[in-house]
Amino acid sequence: MNLGESIRSGVKWLILGNTGSRVLEFAFGIILARLLVPADFGMIVTVQVFTGFVGMMTSGGMGQALIRAKEVGAEDFNAVFTLQLALGALIYTGFFLTAPWFATFFENPLYEDLMKVSALSFLMRPFAYMHGSWLNRRMDFKKRSIVDMISGAVTGVAGVLMAWAGMGVWSLTISGLVGALIRNILLAQMTALSLRLNFDISIMRKHGTYGSRIVLNDILGRLRREGLKLILSKVAGPSFLGLFNKADSLHRLPYWMFAQPVAQPVFRAMSKVQDDLDQSKYMFYRVITLLAVYVLPFYVFLWWLAEPFIGVVYGEKWLPAAQPLRILAMAGLFYIIARPCGVLLMAQNRLIQELIAQAAILVFTLSACFIGLNWGLEGVSWSVLISQVFATIWLFTLAYRTIPTRMMELVGAIAPGLKLNSLLFLVLALTDALTNNLRTTDPAIYLVVMLVPGSVIYLSAFLLLPIAALQSESARWRQKINGSLKFLDKNST
Repeated sequence: MNLGESIRSGVKWLILGNTGSRVLEFAFGIILARLLVPADFGMIVTVQVFTGFVGMMTSGGMGQALIRAKEVGAEDFNAVFTLQLALGALIYTGFFLTAPWFATFFENPLYEDLMKVSALSFLMRPFAYMHGSWLNRRMDFKKRSIVDMISGAVTGVAGVLMAWAGMGVWSLTISGLVGALIRNILLAQMTALSLRLNFDISIMRKHGTYGSRIVLNDILGRLRREGLKLILSKVAGPSFLGLFNKADSLHRLPYWMFAQPVAQPVFRAMSKVQDDLDQSKYMFYRVITLLAVYVLPFYVFLWWLAEPFIGVVYGEKWLPAAQPLRILAMAGLFYIIARPCGVLLMAQNRLIQELIAQAAILVFTLSACFIGLNWGLEGVSWSVLISQVFATIWLFTLAYRTIPTRMMELVGAIAPGLKLNSLLFLVLALTDALTNNLRTTDPAIYLVVMLVPGSVIYLSAFLLLPIAALQSESARWRQKINGSLKFLDKNST
């Protein structure tokens, strides 16, 4: 299997696994949203701001270092595992000791126990990091996808059963730990890596140099996302945060389902050809082109359907999150540019430049948030959108300086997706004008009426319109569809 086929196979399995996991998460999330209240979600998000932020330190970015390295062996994985396990134990101890202060700061004694229990995940993460990095390096994403779907299903079922039993916010905390435990067990069964302690300082230092730069960038990126939630939790309260987080998580769903899985095999592929800038540039723009085609239509649908979707799926108590979701949906175009930029910079080891960018983006985002709070949920949503525009411009500037390119090449890369999505937008606008009364009288029917013709026309345009940059991609899908039809016809006769 050549590099291109490896990337496509990896992306296929990661999207399948990610989509399956997100669909399960989405389905269970609907049930949990009806069993729990926004404040429950707001509390667990507040805890996750801290545990998620500090959790990046347990990886030390060395998982990516192991994936990027030209040659590694089992001793490298074991040395990195030893360091991560030591960090995990140290971090858990820190959270356990500071949990009372955390509860005092947020003026809720329940936070103390939530923090102590949630922090148990730090003792399990090193095992998952190493086995996952082992599979990523071999571009064996099929096994990872299977594990993700199984552990996601276990987490969802456990959470729903606990919420139904009246456990409230604890259903979210404990179900996550159960899912993490299952994930570790499955990953250990699916890899040939047998983890042992290895105190080789030289190996730790070798991977730690690159990894420390990764983790610094991750910390600043995490501060940008989670620092905003921390501010909202403290200043506006858990209910406000719960509503904003619903809009934020929904608008990121297409990104996590399709754009994020692409990053892992492309990073490994770009690392293999890191000395060939022309090949790296081709991968970079090709990823942007395909993301614009596959991801942007979800954001167009979200922009049109935010209010009826939230009302029908989650219930009236979540309707204040609808307009923020509509605003945040406009960030989709910038996500599909920014993520490939980050992958390129990692593969080319331009992490110091990215670190400076992340620091500036962090300051810009938090400053915009404080200003946006004056206008409530919508103001905060606009601040996030503007911050994403700022981040995308800066990151593309760094990519522009890394590979031999021109601005018009970016325009050319996103143009095919923009053509198809402009058509989709017009179709939805026309459908809305003809059926707008259904939005209030029967929002469920309105959703179906908007989704069906929009989806059919978009898919037809993708398959049939003569867009040069998409000819090979659409031909591949036509071939698959024809093969499926012939198979069904053969079986029916």
